[in-house]
Amino acid sequence: MTTGTTAVWGRAQQQDFRGRVRGSLLGGAIGDALGAGVSGLTLEAIRAAHGTDGVADFVPAHGRRGAVTAVTQLTLFTVDGLIRAQVRRDTGAWHPPTDVHRAHLRWAATQSAWGPDERRKDNGWLAREEWLYTRRAPTRECLAGFGDSTMGTLAVPKNPAARDSAALTRSAPFGLLVGWDPQLVLQLAVECAAHTHGHATAQLAAGALAVMVHGLARGETLDGSVQRALALLAERPGGEQVTDALRQALGSVRQGIPGPALIEALGDTDSAEEVLAVALYCALVGEDMRHGLRLAVNHSGPSAATGAVCGALLGALHGETALPPAWLAELEGRSTLLELSDDFAMEMTQGPALHSPTAAAPGWLARYPRD
Repeated sequence: MTTGTTAVWGRAQQQDFRGRVRGSLLGGAIGDALGAGVSGLTLEAIRAAHGTDGVADFVPAHGRRGAVTAVTQLTLFTVDGLIRAQVRRDTGAWHPPTDVHRAHLRWAATQSAWGPDERRKDNGWLAREEWLYTRRAPTRECLAGFGDSTMGTLAVPKNPAARDSAALTRSAPFGLLVGWDPQLVLQLAVECAAHTHGHATAQLAAGALAVMVHGLARGETLDGSVQRALALLAERPGGEQVTDALRQALGSVRQGIPGPALIEALGDTDSAEEVLAVALYCALVGEDMRHGLRLAVNHSGPSAATGAVCGALLGALHGETALPPAWLAELEGRSTLLELSDDFAMEMTQGPALHSPTAAAPGWLARYPRD
């Protein structure tokens, strides 16, 4: 497969790809929800509230169990933007960073409006989902970055000093562009990170995650995907902090029984490289998805962020059938996540049948307007 629109997909390939897309998006949301109720708490506070083993199940956050945060909201709109980019490709006005930026501006509207604005013709179906119109701890960097219509670029990024994880945590979907070369996936994730984050570490952490998910979505091993990310980072100036964090995560795998001490040695702040390192370590040592996600949220750090990134990696690696069914059943927005996942997979595998110079499905273009 060489491009997202000209590849010939067999039925088994399509099914495998759809399972990995679902796994990554739903897995990330489950990790986000699992960590939402304890994010920012110390390990001691988590254990005091939930026992010596810490969080083992969803705990109430934002008024319910299984609630997601702005991490998942933004990830959904990232996917929406990538679908729109593919749909617009037929028009000749193809610039994926712009389409992703427009999608994130639609997310920004959900943070200030009471509900969907039916007057907006470009909303498509996702921005009409009423449950998304609620604030779930968005970062100042994202609110400021998407606070006006000016798009941050690598030359003139928004929030030049920002290196927190908010660009990283919305970047797994770039890796699901399996028909793209890894270098282009990295570049797109970096350019879109600049919409809100100017620090090279934040941008390259987002790019590294995208490259790892890209490898997993193509059926590669997690270790092999990490090695590919390291090789590409070596070609980019400013990638040393991300490279060091990834190598530290790989080295920690051999240092003993997985637990909070080893996790917190990788970092307990919300900096992008530390969140990526913690999430990767937990994905590498997790016996299964449930174990990996529990490790990813039980530490003194940004549990929702580390849980979301770990879940996106494990979901892309194992596919949707690895998702813990009890968590999936309670997950907020599950139907929206499934619908968007399947739309993404259909666009990437069967796009020419939905829109092309000789064919157009009106229902599809109503869901993903070209305007």
